[in-house]
Amino acid sequence: MKIPDQNRLLPAVRSAAGAAVLLAALTGVAACSGGSGGQGGPQGSSDQLAADPLTAVRGAADITGRTGSAHVVTELATESAEKKAVFTGAGGYDYVRRIGRLEVAVPPGAATTGKIVEVVLPGLVYLQNSGAKVPAGKWVKLDVRQLPDGNLVSSGATDPAGAAGALRGAQKAELVGTETVDGVALKHFRGTLDLAKAAEATGGRGADGLRMAAQTFTVKDVPYDAWLDGQGRLHKVVEVFTFAGVAGSKEAKDQVKVTSTTALSDFGKPVDAAEPAAGDIYSMNATEPPQ
Repeated sequence: MKIPDQNRLLPAVRSAAGAAVLLAALTGVAACSGGSGGQGGPQGSSDQLAADPLTAVRGAADITGRTGSAHVVTELATESAEKKAVFTGAGGYDYVRRIGRLEVAVPPGAATTGKIVEVVLPGLVYLQNSGAKVPAGKWVKLDVRQLPDGNLVSSGATDPAGAAGALRGAQKAELVGTETVDGVALKHFRGTLDLAKAAEATGGRGADGLRMAAQTFTVKDVPYDAWLDGQGRLHKVVEVFTFAGVAGSKEAKDQVKVTSTTALSDFGKPVDAAEPAAGDIYSMNATEPPQ
C-alpha cells in the first residue's frame, strides 16, 4: 500500500519540534491496541501484583485490560538538538470493545490549530483535524503499518493499549520504591523493554504498531518507568523512544528523543468511543501536493 504523505496528513506534528523531523525524515515522514491478553471482561478476583518485578511489569497490560476500561491522560514531549514540543491529550480506552478515543492539544506554532481527535483500534487510527486539506468534520483513516513509527509518536500521543502493550517486552525491571498517588499506594518499577519482543507477546493486529516502531527507532533498549497498584494494574507508564532526525544517521546530534507518558485512572467506568461512520471518512488524493 502506498504511504500517504504524513507531512500532509499531520501538519500539527510536522510543524512542532522533534516530531517534525520524524515525519519529514522517515520515508519522507506515531500503540497499537491490545493483544490477545489485553481485552475482555471484568477483572478477575485473583489478579494481584506479582512479587517478581519482571513478571509484574510484563503482566500489567493483561491485568489492566481485564478492568474493562480506563480514563487516559497523555503527554508526548519531543526534543532534538534545536527544538522541543509538548503534546497533551485526554480520553479513554475500552478494553472490551478494543477501541479508544483521545483529544490531543496542538502546541503553539503548528499548522493545525485547536486539537486533533483520534480514534484508535487494533492496527488502525482515525484522525480528525489532521491536515489543511481534510474537510472539517471528516476523518482520515490510517493503517498503523503505513507509519514507520507504528503510531507510537507521530499523531502526538501513544495509543494507551500500545503504551501498556510495550511492557510485555520488558527485559529488565527493578523495584524503585513505593509512592502514594491520589491515595493509592503504587509500586514504581524501572527498566528497559524490547518493542520487537513486545510485538511477539502481543500478537494479532495489536502488534503491528509495536513491530513497526521496533524497526524504526534507533535505541532498541527502550527505557521505561511504570507504576502498578496492588492488583497489578498499570496507573502510569513513561517510555522514551529515540529516532534519527537525519535519515540513517547514528550521530548523537541527529537523534530525536520522544518521552511518552500515559496515565490511567477510573478503571471500569464507561468510555465514549466509536469508529467513525464510513461516510465521514475522507479519502486523500495521493497526487495532492503537501501543505
